[in-house]
This record gives sequence, C-alpha cells and structure tokens, in this order.
Amino acid sequence: MRDPRVLGATLTEVSVSPDLKQARIFVTHYLGRDAAQAAVAGFNSGAARFRRELAARLALRVVPTLVFAYDPSADQGFRIDALLNQARREDRGGGGSS
Repeated sequence: MRDPRVLGATLTEVSVSPDLKQARIFVTHYLGRDAAQAAVAGFNSGAARFRRELAARLALRVVPTLVFAYDPSADQGFRIDALLNQARREDRGGGGSS
C-alpha cells in the first residue's frame, strides 16, 4: 500500500463476525490517536483492494468485508505508564525527609 497515512501503523486485533461476512481490524499508531485515525482512513480507502487480494489468495466461500477501526488500548496503556512513572518520581522526591 502506498498511502503515507498508514506508515507506522500497527494492526492489533482482528474480530470476525460469526457469519464470516465482516472482519473488523483494529489499528493503533506509535504517534498517537490522530495518526492512528489517519491510518484507519488510509486502510479503509484500500479495503476493497485488500479484500480482492484475500479472495485471490485464500480458498474461502465468503470473503469478509474489511472494516478498519481505531484501537485506543495502546494510548490508554501509554497514559497508564506515564501516570505510574509520575507517581514513582513523586514518591522518590517526597519520601526522603522524616
């Protein structure tokens, strides 16, 4: 894919519907939410091409429609990590003089 919006994106999870008609693919990006949402737009613009590639390469009766979506879990993990680091710094700075 040549769309620059998808550079640096990571696909984190695929959830396929029980009838195999739709696959939701979750996307995150190391640059954060805005970059991830731009990547989602890029992937969704190429979804039909990806689906054709899957149909050509896999022997499936039904090739799912691909829907790309933003995955906030990585951002939430980074936020929790930052809060824990801040708490450790504050604990070290305030616990020395009794």
